[in-house]
Parts: sequence; structure tokens; C-alpha cells
Amino acid sequence: MKNSMMSKKLINPEELYDGSAFGLSQAVLEPNSKLVFISGQVDWNHQFEVTSHSVEGQFKKALENLSIALNASNSSIENLLQVRIYIKGELGDHLNVVGPLLAEYLGSSRPAVTGIGVASLASPDILVEIEAMAISA
Repeated sequence: MKNSMMSKKLINPEELYDGSAFGLSQAVLEPNSKLVFISGQVDWNHQFEVTSHSVEGQFKKALENLSIALNASNSSIENLLQVRIYIKGELGDHLNVVGPLLAEYLGSSRPAVTGIGVASLASPDILVEIEAMAISA
């Protein structure tokens, strides 16, 4: 009987924190479809500490980490299919800050985007988390 399990490639760039303690990879590539699923990117260093305490600072760092995960997956901003942005609190309170930053980051890529205000994220200091789906080149 043929094995029907799909293969997947786990992607964990050294520049990002090691998520193995939480049972996660930074991204997973499904080679047949070339779909890349990117875990929520946050402003965490290798010691699981935030480097900024503002939504703007954390949003910029999460976008930077998203780019690292995309590049490690042989993908790019242009190959983004979907982006989900989670912000602690009311999303509308932060649109004037994150909206222009997101538009500049995405450029002409124009993926599907969802913004969600949430009560909490992975740790009390995390204010922003960005997850995505893309196509690998």
C-alpha cells in the first residue's frame, strides 16, 4: 500500500528564536504545492524577550521576522497569499500606525489581509503577532 502521508519541510532560520520547546517550526513548506505556512511572528529575541514595548516597534520587528521566514522558505513578500495580524486591544486604535507600515511593507504584493484585535498573545509583553501563507519559488 502506498504511503499517503504528505511530506513537509520544517524551516527554522537561525536568526529567529528556537520554537522547538513549544513544538513549532517558524515555517513549514509543503513541497508538492509549494505552499508555505508561516507561524505567528512576534518581537522575540532568542531569549523570548521583546525588544520594543510599543505596537509600532513590535509591528516593525514582526514584519522583519516575517521577511526572514519568507527568505528561509525560498519565498518573498511578492509571494504572500494571506497575512493575519493580531494586535492586543482594539485594532482600530492602532490602524493609523500599522496601516501605513503594512502598505509600505507589502508594496504591490496585495495579499489577502485580516486584522484582529485580541485580549492576549503568547506572553503579556507581546502586543503584535503576524502569521502568513505564501508560495515558495
